[in-house]
Amino acid sequence: MTEIFDTHAHYDDEAFDEDRETLLESLPRNGIARVVNVAASLQSCKTTRALAERYGFIYCALGVHPNETGELTEEAFDWLRKQCLFEKCVAVGEIGLDYYWDEPEHELQKEWFARQLNLAREVKKPVIIHSRDAAKDTIDIMAAEKAQEICGVIHCYSYTKESAKTFLDMGFFFGIGGVLTFKNAKKLKEAVEYIPLERIVLETDCPYLAPVPNRGKRNSSLNLPYVVAAMAELKGVEEETVRRAVWENAHKLYRL
Repeated sequence: MTEIFDTHAHYDDEAFDEDRETLLESLPRNGIARVVNVAASLQSCKTTRALAERYGFIYCALGVHPNETGELTEEAFDWLRKQCLFEKCVAVGEIGLDYYWDEPEHELQKEWFARQLNLAREVKKPVIIHSRDAAKDTIDIMAAEKAQEICGVIHCYSYTKESAKTFLDMGFFFGIGGVLTFKNAKKLKEAVEYIPLERIVLETDCPYLAPVPNRGKRNSSLNLPYVVAAMAELKGVEEETVRRAVWENAHKLYRL
């Protein structure tokens, strides 16, 4: 059975403070062979890098989430640029736009999204894009900054299959996780049916978004087989077919 690659986790989150070491050491024994821990703030860039330095199977992505862009300054951005050169940093992320909350203001989010896209171009690494309630502005900025030359993944994909076509045309992958197992995820299921299997990667976004039957509990990479099963059913293929495809896709995405 093909092993699993969790392309987007937050194991530095305080939700794991009590049992982080025990849980992480259990992952390879349970078929989770690789994990990318993804930063969201300047502080989590440090804790994310520390995990990648400690565990051989953990890689990291470094960047500032749209909700944290208020903390960015030119000095901080220079520091981030240097961090992105770390050999186990496989992407710049998570970056993007989040209009679910009013803060920080949208113009500031847009400015730092564009800057971090170009940082990825500079360090020659893909991007992990977070986009929530901001499809049009996300697409407009990606087009303006020629994101198709950078490539990467749309994390926790939540838009329509029509928007999916635009991201597909730009050469992006789609991060799919626990939401696929939710009964009310009709729009996502339609999108996943439409998106070719060669462009899908598995992710948890843990500790968030645990799949059914563990919805509402703390998520971890150990739950990914539930997502594999849901995807196989939706695509009408064997689970091993999904496992093989998403394993290969994750390595292409992160150039490993």
